[in-house]
Amino acid sequence: MATAKIIVFHPEKCKECRLCEKACSNVHHKNDKGGEWSAIRIIKSDAGLTMTDCNMCGLCIDLCPVQAIRRLSSGTVVIDKKKCVGCQACVGFCPRGVMRKAPEVIIPFKCIACGACVKACPEGALELKEVDLDTIREEVYAKHGRVCK
Repeated sequence: MATAKIIVFHPEKCKECRLCEKACSNVHHKNDKGGEWSAIRIIKSDAGLTMTDCNMCGLCIDLCPVQAIRRLSSGTVVIDKKKCVGCQACVGFCPRGVMRKAPEVIIPFKCIACGACVKACPEGALELKEVDLDTIREEVYAKHGRVCK
């Protein structure tokens, strides 16, 4: 059984301090700006708080025209910055909208489930969890009206 780590959000614990986003932007861009510099986002709506992050489904892997996106043996989907040409196809394609583009940066980025956000959250609203990749694929394909093979 292939697995990957993902970030799980517990909205009832979140106080919207955004320290998680700042920790994430530090990992990816060496700044603490959060927001559009962060691979995870805490979103407030009338329905409450949600978080957007990568579930490691891997649909972006086959889409990349230069094969800059791959799955590590750990299950994590990553972008090889040396291979990426910055076409942004993955940003437009991602069904969860979690491939990101930071201002003035051509190479996209995404959550790599490193756990920096989990460690930064003072409320324990984020959790690093190991999940079965087959379950993720089935959910993603079913949501888009396809059968997972």
